[in-house]
Amino acid sequence: MAIPADLPVDRLAAATSDPEGSTRRYLPALVITVSLFFLWGMANNLNDILIAQFRKAFTLSDFGTSFVQQVFYLGYFLLAVPASLVMRRYGYKAAIVLGLTLYGTGALLFYPAAAASLYQLFLLGLFVIAAGLAFLETSANPLMGELGDPAGATRRLNWAQAANPLGAITGILIGRFFILSGIEHDESALATMDSAARAAFYKAEVQAIAPPYVAIAIVVLLFALATAFVRFPTGTPVRAGEGGGSGRFVDVFRRPRLLGAVVAQFFYVGAQVGVWSYTIRYAQANAGLGERGGADALFVSLVLFAAGRFLGSALMARLAPVKLLTIFAFVSIVLTAVAAILGGWPGLIALVAASFFMSIQFPTIFALGIEGLGPLRRAGASLIVMAIIGGAGLTALMGLVSDRAGITAAMLVPTVSFAVVMGFAILMKRHKEMN
Repeated sequence: MAIPADLPVDRLAAATSDPEGSTRRYLPALVITVSLFFLWGMANNLNDILIAQFRKAFTLSDFGTSFVQQVFYLGYFLLAVPASLVMRRYGYKAAIVLGLTLYGTGALLFYPAAAASLYQLFLLGLFVIAAGLAFLETSANPLMGELGDPAGATRRLNWAQAANPLGAITGILIGRFFILSGIEHDESALATMDSAARAAFYKAEVQAIAPPYVAIAIVVLLFALATAFVRFPTGTPVRAGEGGGSGRFVDVFRRPRLLGAVVAQFFYVGAQVGVWSYTIRYAQANAGLGERGGADALFVSLVLFAAGRFLGSALMARLAPVKLLTIFAFVSIVLTAVAAILGGWPGLIALVAASFFMSIQFPTIFALGIEGLGPLRRAGASLIVMAIIGGAGLTALMGLVSDRAGITAAMLVPTVSFAVVMGFAILMKRHKEMN
């Protein structure tokens, strides 16, 4: 059965009574959309490697390294609404192409940044990358939610999000083998080096960052080119001044459930980003590991995160997503509290294990937040993406706590954050039971 290219997404399910024909028609678009989850997972978790590398190469404090995440998630925050407007006006495809182009351009900026050894220029590149990711996340999350039966949107989004930790693992591996040198001079060793040797050491550490990002830029820009030639099952673009079927952005502020999801997502993302950003530092301080040993601990965290995503998605066939979210958030509270109170190897093991239970929280909060929004789905999605600014604010707070009380105590910040997520899950569970 032929489906018009401009078929509105909210009528797509009604037009796809021939599932096999529909799947064949949009298979390239589906592959690209799922690949986006992989690509932004890789970019997000390369930041965790950059934090360790910048701390060494530019001799920064923990708060100084937090600017990596502050700038990155500020890009998400500032570009989420423009991304939503681009989707309304031009459709999903245009937003994805633009997002990939920005991603690739930001990665290319790492070459002049390394040549000039300028931390600020690296931060600019990260901001541009994040601007691109804002377009990709604002597009891909609601797109996966709309492609199919609304009743299965949460589970479908969790399966698509399973590509995200695979990208995250890839990012950590790239960073471990191609960015981190494993050379860690302490202050006394640096003091014995002459100025030329010291400058050469710092320069080598900075320049190691550029080649992987240039390679990533080439891959991402090729994806942008391919996307331009692929058919997407997107809704009819909304022209300026038209009410269309997308709803007004201001209307989302009248949806308490969506606003609750925004708050929960702010704290969840802050907790996730904070835990992963400082896992290497925590491992160095509590288990005596080097930077590569800390990266290995982060790698195990992401493997557990991926396993949790797959298992959690499968469990949703038997257990309501909101109930699973409550359980996973509670265990995350316990494990991060152990990391903050006990420290040492037990604390590191608990911190690594927490990633398994963080796995389903982002997509489940996202899907619960946009559930039932109808024409406001895209606007609601952009508001939830804006909540990613929590990754900037709470990571900075953890950096401040770490500089003053130690990295171990800083893990109390994600403990409190997961308590907020559990509170949201409990309220959602009660709401569903009453309706």
